[in-house]
Amino acid sequence: MRTFIRRMKSRLPRLVPLFQKAADEYGRPWTLLAAQAYQESHWNRRARSPTGVRGIMMLTLTTAKEMGVTSRLDVEQSIMGGARYLTKLEKRISDDVQGDDRWWYALAAYNVGMGHVRDARKLAEELGLDPNNWLDLKGVLPLLSQKKYYKELKYGYARGTEPVTYVRQIRNYQNIMQAQFARKSGVHAE
Repeated sequence: MRTFIRRMKSRLPRLVPLFQKAADEYGRPWTLLAAQAYQESHWNRRARSPTGVRGIMMLTLTTAKEMGVTSRLDVEQSIMGGARYLTKLEKRISDDVQGDDRWWYALAAYNVGMGHVRDARKLAEELGLDPNNWLDLKGVLPLLSQKKYYKELKYGYARGTEPVTYVRQIRNYQNIMQAQFARKSGVHAE
């Protein structure tokens, strides 16, 4: 957490206008996009994972191309591409999912893939839970790593705990940023 607070002071200020631009274009709080970027790359434009995703929003080559990003290392292109992709995912979520839950589902899909989110919704329903409620879905996603569940699902095995942690961390980072910006700098944090 100390590293996050330190990076909020050192790295985030120059990125805020880019997150605000993406937020304005795609209709979500800039702090949500900034929190997601921190979870993805710690606001490091040169970030690279062993699986080949790159940049501040950690886009795959395929996703970057699909989102019109020509350089994943270009911070503005990466932020705009990540925001565009998150919006695309949100639009693919059932209209039965309402409110902020739509964002949490879209973030989970950004992390684990839309197919696995759909599998988790189906499994939630089979287990008598609400497939349209994040609280229920986050309890079901970890089951996607258990053979007795994933063998019956269309998209099979997934590291289902990862999207739950991913969304929780993003929400925590967003809450901290909103509190810090509202208290210290007077910058509107939504």
